[in-house]
Amino acid sequence: MAFRGANASSGMGVAEHSKATFLELQRKKVHRYVIFKIDEKKKEVVVEKTGGPAESYDDFTASLPENDCRYAVYDFDFVTSENCQKSKIFFIAWSPAVSRIRAKMLYATSKDRFRRELEGIHYAIQATDPTEMDLEVLRDRAH
Repeated sequence: MAFRGANASSGMGVAEHSKATFLELQRKKVHRYVIFKIDEKKKEVVVEKTGGPAESYDDFTASLPENDCRYAVYDFDFVTSENCQKSKIFFIAWSPAVSRIRAKMLYATSKDRFRRELEGIHYAIQATDPTEMDLEVLRDRAH
């Protein structure tokens, strides 16, 4: 629901399309990942890019900008020690050290509210450089 009008400045809206795209990832497995960005003019979180089910984790990390913040959701498939196929949804707040202070603040202050809009996230990771969100980190968290 996008927030308009008198209190538009009081918070960040979430574009309907962002929620719908998340649900496609969660329920239909249409996407491997979704990258979201804040549209500063519209004051809402919008979908920047989606990755298909065949895309790898490397494809995902390569899609994140090196010098700007993003939110992302990644559907991580793995096999448990009992040999069961499982999947966990990770919410990643990407905030590289070199991004603008304003962007870091904007993403930091909107993060919890945006994450609450996406029901069914299992884990959240805050990353300021790629090593904080490499595949091993996800694997350790998911098991």
